[in-house]
Amino acid sequence: MSEKNFLDILTWPGNGVYTVQTGADKKKKLTQAYYQTEDFNSVESLWKKSFEKLGKNKALVLGIPSDCGAGIVRGSNWGPLALRNHFLEHSVDKFFDLGDIRVVPHLLHDKYLNKETIENVRKSLYGDSHNYPVSPLSQLEFVFQELLKYKKPILTLGGDHSISYPTTKAWLESDNAKAGILHFDAHTDLLDSRLGIDFCFGSWAYHTREYLENSESLVQVGIRSSGYDRGYWESKLGIKQIWSDEVRKTGPEKIAEQILKHYQKLAVERLYVSFDVDAIDAQYASATGTPEYGGLEVFEVISILDVVSQKIKIEHADIVEVAPFIRQEGIGNAQMEPESTLESASAVAKFLIDYWNS
Repeated sequence: MSEKNFLDILTWPGNGVYTVQTGADKKKKLTQAYYQTEDFNSVESLWKKSFEKLGKNKALVLGIPSDCGAGIVRGSNWGPLALRNHFLEHSVDKFFDLGDIRVVPHLLHDKYLNKETIENVRKSLYGDSHNYPVSPLSQLEFVFQELLKYKKPILTLGGDHSISYPTTKAWLESDNAKAGILHFDAHTDLLDSRLGIDFCFGSWAYHTREYLENSESLVQVGIRSSGYDRGYWESKLGIKQIWSDEVRKTGPEKIAEQILKHYQKLAVERLYVSFDVDAIDAQYASATGTPEYGGLEVFEVISILDVVSQKIKIEHADIVEVAPFIRQEGIGNAQMEPESTLESASAVAKFLIDYWNS
């Protein structure tokens, strides 16, 4: 994809959530930090000019502010903007921010749309001259396929967990040799469909495993909310799970060694890490659609990543389900939110970016 085409699909960082007046103020902090201006009329040209520096950074960041694949409480469409604002001061000089997918918030995947809808939205987004996808998941797969050509690590900021399907699919279709997925989550996300929708927050992992050389190369850590026990999922789908109580009982370093041995047995040498913030215990991360108690602490996630990444290369990653404006009554500590959730997710982002810059 040429640079012109590439930019047709994206907009500047934080602008992927469509706003006119309401909500526009939330974007000003980021544009001021990135471009030293709050004038949206000048941001687009500054953002496009910034692509001259694309080759100078080791890590790429991409926002996909879509929560149409969620299903219980929405609000993760604001996650990419809030996350950037939170970890900017720590890492802004260590990555290149590509911007956001331009999300039409009513859409999920082009396969669910009729021809008339696709044509109408395509004209609104791109004019009459481009034959691009229009729904967030379809757009993301298209863009990610092109980003892989840069041979740089990509951190994708969601959005709900459905966004992990197009990124992992594109990665594995490009080369699934010796590849594995390390998935942190409170939930299995292993439904084949939910209410008849096959690509959503609860089904992405089920469909992604189909592109792996071996289903056992999908390892899930932090699980604690499921209609079935660990044995059911492992025997039915051939994956490996480590539930959150096992991490607490065994310790993150020993769990990491177990994961390493598992991957080494399968000759896995390359990883995609998918981190759902609800893997973290609800007392620390409740600004998300489905918070769960009994979860991991941030240091446990980072300890596992640290040990595993010393032996197996993390090529790409995503951070999903951060919903900064959610306040769930009776869950977590409302006075600490959304800062506590943002701090949890940002710590993982910072680890990954530092790892890629080391």
